[in-house]
Amino acid sequence: MPDPDRRTPARLLALTLAFGLLGAACGLSHAQAAAERSSASAPSSAPVAIAAPALTPSRDLPLIRPPSTESPAAPYGLQAVWEQGDPVARATLLILLIMSMASWYVLVRKLIEQARMRRLARSATASLTDAKSLREAANLLQPGSPFRFIAESSMASLQQHDTVAAQVDLNMWLTQNIERSVATVQSRSQDGLAVLATVGATAPFVGLFGTVWGIYHALVKIGASGQASIDRVAGPVGEALIMTAIGLAVAVPAVLAYNWLVRRNRLAMEDVRGFGSDLHTRLLAAASARVGETGKPPKA
Repeated sequence: MPDPDRRTPARLLALTLAFGLLGAACGLSHAQAAAERSSASAPSSAPVAIAAPALTPSRDLPLIRPPSTESPAAPYGLQAVWEQGDPVARATLLILLIMSMASWYVLVRKLIEQARMRRLARSATASLTDAKSLREAANLLQPGSPFRFIAESSMASLQQHDTVAAQVDLNMWLTQNIERSVATVQSRSQDGLAVLATVGATAPFVGLFGTVWGIYHALVKIGASGQASIDRVAGPVGEALIMTAIGLAVAVPAVLAYNWLVRRNRLAMEDVRGFGSDLHTRLLAAASARVGETGKPPKA
């Protein structure tokens, strides 16, 4: 039979181990319960899907427009010169416009007149050759033409020779009258050429005046604004320089037209002088024939 004193410490050790294991089990269960409570109370970190709102074309999407084909309006040009110019600049532009219109009008009118004169010259030469008398040749010429004017004035001078027959020879008398008539036709043919010469000589200086005036006002505006950057200077000064370009554009056609019309006038006057020479010969022949028959100058 075992000794009761030896069994007592062993029982105490067993009881101590049992209570320690039970306490550890209870602590572990309490820790798990606390962990479950903390996880339930904390917010979840997992991503939550949120439904996106529906898109409307008029509010959320940008409108797609085709590229514009129109070029942007130029900030400078003739329109800007006119709108921003003062009365002096506008008057200069109007003067240049009037000069240009006058030169083109003279050019067109003179071309028509010279073409008509060349056509009348051919008709007058044919009439003088085919007619049987000077009166018949004069009647075949177109009224108002320079050739009929020369013929009528020459025949009138032939009738007036009786008053100066003792002092002036018939040949000299007819030559003077025909040359006077030709000079009158030549003077009339030069009408309008003075306009072209004036425009060609003065238009560049009018344009230069507009340029100087425009640059002066441009510099005054730049000085008042206090900004002398290239974008502030280039616009006003460039607009002022347009005046010089306009003046040259008016003057160059006028000079070319003047030289061209002078040359065409010289060719047309050669036809007129040729007609006057043929008329002079016919008048002398008719006068000689009449004097041989009656001893008096003939009646045309």
